[in-house]
Amino acid sequence: MADVTYDEIFGAVLTLPPLYRAMLAEHLLKSLDEINPEVEAAWETEIAHRIQAIDEGQVTLIPADEVLQRLRNR
Repeated sequence: MADVTYDEIFGAVLTLPPLYRAMLAEHLLKSLDEINPEVEAAWETEIAHRIQAIDEGQVTLIPADEVLQRLRNR
């Protein structure tokens, strides 16, 4: 496998049907994810706080289309 170049692999992958390319891309991205339990726990806590703030009316939600329009207007 060491004799196979990136360009050869990439060229071969491009001949795959789109579904298989997407599946391969997903697997490659997952292979890069190193799950850090401390980071995951911190995100879980943050998500819970954000959900609670929404449920308690502490934040004002803005529809996505409005946010995108504001960005386009910049």
